[in-house]
Amino acid sequence: MTNDEGFRPLFDGRTLAGWHAVPRLPVPRYPGGPGPDKDAEAYKKAAATSGKWTVEDGAIAGRQDPPGCGYGGYLVSDGLYGDFELEVEARPDWPADTGILVRASALGSQGFQILLDHRRSGNIGGLYGNGIGGFHGIAFTLDAVYDEQGKPVGLQPEDPAASIEPLTSDKPAILDYAASGEDFLSVWKWDDWNTFRIRVEGASPRITVHVNGLRVAELDAAALEHPSYDAAAVRELLGAKGRIAFEIHDNDPGMGDARWGPNAACRWRGIRIREL
Repeated sequence: MTNDEGFRPLFDGRTLAGWHAVPRLPVPRYPGGPGPDKDAEAYKKAAATSGKWTVEDGAIAGRQDPPGCGYGGYLVSDGLYGDFELEVEARPDWPADTGILVRASALGSQGFQILLDHRRSGNIGGLYGNGIGGFHGIAFTLDAVYDEQGKPVGLQPEDPAASIEPLTSDKPAILDYAASGEDFLSVWKWDDWNTFRIRVEGASPRITVHVNGLRVAELDAAALEHPSYDAAAVRELLGAKGRIAFEIHDNDPGMGDARWGPNAACRWRGIRIREL
């Protein structure tokens, strides 16, 4: 981690004080876009759970509730934050599709997401526009390495021909800076704690993501060009300050348990912030 000057903890290591859980509700893809059918059975099921968030061995653990139900949730900060540096350690199971949202709305599902898609065709450290345009700023995708017994034992670059989410040329073009998959894998620690440092600065923020000291991605939201992204509309939706949120993803029909395993969890600790 960086030096302690100016940082303060957002997690006391014992309780969820300062945080609250909300359902992972469908939202319009972009501000003002068509919304979900709130009478649909899937919407009602999503609204009925916020995931299961517990404190275990000094870390926050997030799971689907009940396990394998296929519906997720968010753990959302009570506080609102504008310009800041955030540090957090994460330890995801495989597969677990999660992420860290910044400048998020009270719903949790609207904001800039730093990806932690620890599953096939996933990316770690790139950015996604949750409910703010659906842009996908990534430069590599990943898959697991399996041993002879079929147990996942590490990460490797994904074969582009086998990807279920193709890495099209528009995705890395969104980023101002992107590390290669090989550079990322040189610092990532399998089945261990990995440190994210996220800097968020500006009305339409510039977001810089480091993982274990490696700069992985940088996005300038003021200059971002994407068919469904409108910087002014996003500023109006999210405001100058927003919440920090951790995600438990749903299991969609296309991926099922390959997106979030029935007993999978992601764990978070060392959560601290330095406001700028």
